[in-house]
Amino acid sequence: MTWSEQAAAAIARYEAGEQRGLDQRQLTQLANAAWAAGLCLLMDDRRGDAAEWLRRAAARYRESWEAGAPADSWGRPIAAMKALLIAGDDASDPAQWALDAGAAEAESPIGRYATTLACLVLGRDVAARIAAETLVDRDDFPRDVADALLMIAGLDRNEYAADVFSVLESFEQRDDFLEDVRVADTVLVLQALAAAREMAIELPESELLPS
Repeated sequence: MTWSEQAAAAIARYEAGEQRGLDQRQLTQLANAAWAAGLCLLMDDRRGDAAEWLRRAAARYRESWEAGAPADSWGRPIAAMKALLIAGDDASDPAQWALDAGAAEAESPIGRYATTLACLVLGRDVAARIAAETLVDRDDFPRDVADALLMIAGLDRNEYAADVFSVLESFEQRDDFLEDVRVADTVLVLQALAAAREMAIELPESELLPS
């Protein structure tokens, strides 16, 4: 399917899901559909529409958390931060939500990731570096993503460039994408965080990135 067709299919899933009673799991499914729609619209160069759907995704992830998400569901504030960063919006609200919910005390890699992203969004780069350092040597978290986050927090543009290239390459080699939307979303998030520090780099053309 074309990006436009994929976006239409995701929007249809979202609209159909709205007709059901919504528990925390169903709210997450709605958020995922909105996320897919936003990324597909971005790839279709419909940036205004993309931002609208990504904002909707972020709001639904927050609703799903408040509707009784299981403990340690750090993927939801992470997804909300990522959606707003890709939309070009201020992601400080979900960043503060993650920290207020105790992400900094989490032992899991996803909790450490939530902490690192939140601190970077809020400009707490020293705290972000400390959190990112706990991800670097783990076997259960992508080393290149951890390294890229660490370099953003440390304002090391040269090392960041090598790491973000590696993250893009890893996306180009994978088959599993949320909602089957083949977009290197983590690369977009890293570039947004880097851009806020005047560290973003020019990436090669890729079918997984918007033109």
